[in-house]
Amino acid sequence: MSQNLKKAYHTIMDDHFPSQMEISFVFDDKRSTLAYEKVTWEIDGVLKGLRYGENPGQEAALYKLINGNLTVGEVTTIAPGRYLVSDAELLQFGKHPGKINLTDVDNALNILRYLMGHPTVAIMKHNNPSGVAMADSISEAYIKADLADHVAAFGGCIALNRPVDTATAEAIAKRYAEVVAAPEYEEGTVAILAQRKNLRVMRIGNIERLSSFAGERFVDFKSLVDGAVIAQLSFPSQIHSVANLLPAEATYKGKTYSVKRAPTEQEIADMLFGWQVEVGVTSNSVLYAKDGVTVGIGAGEQDRVGVAVVARDKAYRNMAERLAYTQHKNAYRFLTPEQQAEIGAEVAATNGGLKGAVMVSDAFFPFRDGVDVGLTGGVTAIIQPGGSLRDFEVIEAVNEYDAAMVFTGQRCFKH
Repeated sequence: MSQNLKKAYHTIMDDHFPSQMEISFVFDDKRSTLAYEKVTWEIDGVLKGLRYGENPGQEAALYKLINGNLTVGEVTTIAPGRYLVSDAELLQFGKHPGKINLTDVDNALNILRYLMGHPTVAIMKHNNPSGVAMADSISEAYIKADLADHVAAFGGCIALNRPVDTATAEAIAKRYAEVVAAPEYEEGTVAILAQRKNLRVMRIGNIERLSSFAGERFVDFKSLVDGAVIAQLSFPSQIHSVANLLPAEATYKGKTYSVKRAPTEQEIADMLFGWQVEVGVTSNSVLYAKDGVTVGIGAGEQDRVGVAVVARDKAYRNMAERLAYTQHKNAYRFLTPEQQAEIGAEVAATNGGLKGAVMVSDAFFPFRDGVDVGLTGGVTAIIQPGGSLRDFEVIEAVNEYDAAMVFTGQRCFKH
């Protein structure tokens, strides 16, 4: 790395964005205005905004909504004062947050808002989850999420939906991470986390009320290169329980096709869990999940077969690295040939953990080749929107493997 680039990573930008911002909408000659205030933190006695944007040298600013309301159609956007990331309290930092740190936390909350019923941890990298896990305790959930993709979790953003206790803090402090975000920190845990001097420790009090955001909408903006703006209403998942799932059925040339085997309770639980995680994965995406933990996540690919393969291949790598760490406290590449062979045999025996897992897709499968990737790997259940002209072909594939499948009737693209 050049010296100039090394220096850039340590740059703190003095942004020139104004302290306040307003966005106005006009409906039938009536003006509705949303008022925003720039967020700053006190750093060594000086108020500072974002460290920089997506890259060093990009000025950036975070604004929180302080006044106004907006109704679009039948949707009234989230009211001011219900802050999450935009009012995060920095408890410990060596470097204050940049844009990616905050968007990682925000997308983690986008996932966690549907999973508040159990201790859950989402570890994010570049706005996508590397691992998400539910468990009986927050420390167990963290360890499972970290080991779900031990390679990608390095340097990630860790978001927890329960207070950080001593066991969790000690586990987190063993690894390099950029951000930890939680509703609270038990006494002494911030000091443990501070052993990692550059770790940003953020308290987000409203996480405990995050489930109330599950069905709420807001206006989402996307800027185009020519200065134009696309405004859309945000996406809420409508799949929260087994009652929201639809039978996988299709009619083709007058014949009705349906999946023969109903999913088990565990498969239903994993499909619902996987769908809520999938909502926060960049499309085109497919993921595999088992026992409340992600097994392999494929994100941002151009075709559904390719992304299913990416997620499958990552599942194999993830399991190999997980076993290398838990059995030998080392990365797989540093193991002896004998140790690698032993782990390789265990990975092969379970198809990288895909045996008994569920497959989750953010859009329908246009052909059966995509589901075949998961089914040949041992996947026993699939959740997907349905609606393809060739759903009958996909249903035939599922029945060939005596697997289960349900439709959501809802696509969850995220770009």
